[in-house]
Amino acid sequence: MTSLRPAGRPGAAHRLAALAADTLGGPLPVRLRAWDGSETGPTGAPVVVLRSRRALRRLLWQPGELGLAQAYVTGELDVEGDLGEGLRTMWAAARERGPRPPRLTPADRARALATAVRLGAVGPPPAAPASQARLRGGLHSRARDRAAVSHHYDLSNAFYGLLLDDTMAYSCGYWASDDPGFTPAAAQRAKLELICRKLDLRPGARLLDIGCGWGSLTLHAAERHGALVTAVTLARQQAAYVRERVAERGLTERVRVVCQDYRDIEGGDYDAVTTIEMGEHVGDAEYPAFAAALHRLVRPCGRVLVQQMSRGRTAPGGGPFIEAYIAPDMHMRPLGETTGLLEAAGLEVRHTESLREHYVRTIAAWHRTLEERWTSFVRLTGQETARVWRLYLAGAALAFEEGRMGVDQILGVRPGPGGVSGMPATTHQWYEGLEQA
Repeated sequence: MTSLRPAGRPGAAHRLAALAADTLGGPLPVRLRAWDGSETGPTGAPVVVLRSRRALRRLLWQPGELGLAQAYVTGELDVEGDLGEGLRTMWAAARERGPRPPRLTPADRARALATAVRLGAVGPPPAAPASQARLRGGLHSRARDRAAVSHHYDLSNAFYGLLLDDTMAYSCGYWASDDPGFTPAAAQRAKLELICRKLDLRPGARLLDIGCGWGSLTLHAAERHGALVTAVTLARQQAAYVRERVAERGLTERVRVVCQDYRDIEGGDYDAVTTIEMGEHVGDAEYPAFAAALHRLVRPCGRVLVQQMSRGRTAPGGGPFIEAYIAPDMHMRPLGETTGLLEAAGLEVRHTESLREHYVRTIAAWHRTLEERWTSFVRLTGQETARVWRLYLAGAALAFEEGRMGVDQILGVRPGPGGVSGMPATTHQWYEGLEQA
């Protein structure tokens, strides 16, 4: 690339690298290439490309994760090569420097502003990208929750049909075999079968599937176990899709699909209740009422299975990028806090199982599909949304790999008279033959 800067003057990349070293307390761990063709940083490191001054302006107005994400999804900032490796390098450097960034003095801020002025990056805040969520109303009001769910899950059934395997399961799979021929679809079927076994589903058992997605568990439980399923979702496109699959498979006598808020579910006395990666969307203050609803909806000795993502005490919520682009208003907490809330609602937690490493493999499979079908995704959603998902999947896989996020299956029971649980003394039978499920 031909340099655009006058001879003898330091380029934009050099100025920015020096500024970053001052403000971050150490040199940039990546190589930096700027819009004027200048380049600096460690040889062999991932290359971050600032394609325009607009990327820098975003970082001035939104320093940190959100500003970087905005610049990336708009294409103003890019990473050459493996995006996941670039993120890994940045996270490793952040860990080495400790949890708290250095405090900027007034002189530091003045120097940063002067550099931005010299680089022509000062100006009004750029508009947020079109793909960023714009929610209104009170946090976790019914209307806002509907909008949050629609932002993510109503992207289109065609989009998720491209991304997911034929089970249409959009949650962590269960990799019951390390055989190279064990596919992502096999991992999802193993997960669905494991859930049904943990719930002890029998023909005629009444199952409530809260947050049913595209119906993977609903269909599996009805077809393979003869369960009578009430499937609940807030996403209209999901509900329409599940109804079509139910009709195609002749399951209309066994499955009822309801498009409503979990707070509006009436009745109870279900033999089993599931909520698969939906509890993250409930909200922190609302979770005790959600747990109480799970207890109310299941019969005595009935079982409740919650599959839910978790996050450490120092970083609750979903993070600025995920909450702005993927799952607005989501909240994750440590596993122990979730089990405590379920117990406080009257459920007895009988079994927990971490699936964290399983999610690394599941998300990696989705990411491979995205890259293999990139042209189709861009044609369907546009470049910006496709880049949102590339960043999301690369970052999420790394977060699970490094233990910054987790996912767990929590099995609880509503105790019957005298504390009777109806649970087996051992659980090995849940896992037998899952690779053939």
